[in-house]
Amino acid sequence: MSQPSIISLLIAALFTENFVLVKFLGCCPFLGVSKKIDTAFGMGMAVVFIMSLASAITWCADYFLLSRFNLEYLQTIVFILVIAGLVQFVEMFIKKSMPALYNALGIYLPLITTNCAVLAVTILNIQNSFDFIHSILYGAFAALGFSVAIILFAGIRETVNEEDVPESFRGFPIALVTAGLMAMAFLGFSGFSI
Repeated sequence: MSQPSIISLLIAALFTENFVLVKFLGCCPFLGVSKKIDTAFGMGMAVVFIMSLASAITWCADYFLLSRFNLEYLQTIVFILVIAGLVQFVEMFIKKSMPALYNALGIYLPLITTNCAVLAVTILNIQNSFDFIHSILYGAFAALGFSVAIILFAGIRETVNEEDVPESFRGFPIALVTAGLMAMAFLGFSGFSI
């Protein structure tokens, strides 16, 4: 299979196949950490680091270990273990170097381990037969798409919280309406493909 160009991979991961707004993966941290731009940015950067590194490590694990010894049936377990280890590393780093961000992210930081978007990108790398470089790029671009979505959503939520919203829509209901409108806007990019 021929590898897609880097530009088409970027457009697909950011817009046409955005994990949160098009594929609806990773909605828990998207809705939970998006109340403030600062915490949304911190979560986005943690996801960029984890998705990029997880894409590289899981590709190597699949290529050099699982495929070589016909152990593809262990793929999901191995990928989850890799992701869990990376999240623990990032959690320890953020706790030590940025305690305010660590406290702001709260339970959502360890939840990256079970974030289906992180697991999905590692599995899609293998299913799409991406080579090592394209796997890392797709992981990084998908994570950037997640980050763009969560930061835009946080900015909109901050603005909406200052507006006069009807009582029945305040808080989480208006957040869901906003997320739905953002998803519809991102579906406008669906004409593009890899």
